[in-house]
Amino acid sequence: MIIYLNTIYKSKLIFKRKFFPCQLGKNGRVPSYKKREGDKCTPLGKFIIKSIFLRKDKKLNIRLRKSIKRKIFYIRENYGWCDDVRSKQYNQLVDLIPNFDYSHEKLYRSDDVYDITLELNFNQNPIFKNKGSAIFIHCSFNDLRNTNGCVALKKNNLKFIINNLQKINYIYIR
Repeated sequence: MIIYLNTIYKSKLIFKRKFFPCQLGKNGRVPSYKKREGDKCTPLGKFIIKSIFLRKDKKLNIRLRKSIKRKIFYIRENYGWCDDVRSKQYNQLVDLIPNFDYSHEKLYRSDDVYDITLELNFNQNPIFKNKGSAIFIHCSFNDLRNTNGCVALKKNNLKFIINNLQKINYIYIR
């Protein structure tokens, strides 16, 4: 899977020789070594899909083949992702109950943006504080606006990608 920015400033994702329009960070792309928490940039580089988060309460029609089953996690209402550099759980999945007192993103949302979410292995093993928290490939916003650093695709395109994933897939953001 390759993600490119073409000459008309529209982004496209290439997977299985198919082209999918996608949205990137509001402030464009940046080399991974320059990525910082909150910069609203999408990091350039080669990544793998670490986890796939799905909403179990949605009718997603995704085939969960044996090769990707171990990567699947179902999003619960209390799931969040910590983006607060002061927390020991920075750049990790967190339980928001009873009280999670650090900055985070809720993964269980009403706008369908995180119904399907692919977690890339950006800033992991080890995690560096302020280097930037999770880079996800998630569903597009209804108005197709840019993201805060993630990659967004229309839900049907994201389903196609998951249904055709192999055991290991490299994601190139260029």
